[in-house]
Amino acid sequence: MKKTHIIGIIVIAISIGVIFGSINDSSTYSNFTESSKNEQAEFHIVGYLNKEKPQVYEPQKNPDLFQFYMYDKDSVERKVVLHKSKPQDFDRSEQIVIIGKSKKNEFHADQILMKCPSKYDNGSPEFQSPEELEKERTANS
Repeated sequence: MKKTHIIGIIVIAISIGVIFGSINDSSTYSNFTESSKNEQAEFHIVGYLNKEKPQVYEPQKNPDLFQFYMYDKDSVERKVVLHKSKPQDFDRSEQIVIIGKSKKNEFHADQILMKCPSKYDNGSPEFQSPEELEKERTANS
């Protein structure tokens, strides 16, 4: 066997290992219930802000700590601890995607993505409030 064939096989084997390694470490879209079951894995949680609960952001004490409450797509509420500053126009966001890990009854996020109604599709909602979901469930029963 030629040296170039051996080198090619080694390169292919390393590439396959890298691909499978990145698949195992990749995060997945989920909800708070699933993320609480596996606190070691990173998850993307899609949901919306609970505007009735307080938000805590004290930039004088710690500019990289912002806390708020949000509902996931199944209307499960959790406290979210974002390890970054409060995003601009956060209160106007229609939909939130947080990326991070669950720790006890909190979700610790390292990243946040927001969808504001003024920037996209004339503000048509994709998610329903817990009250709207309950009405829909009772109507379908």
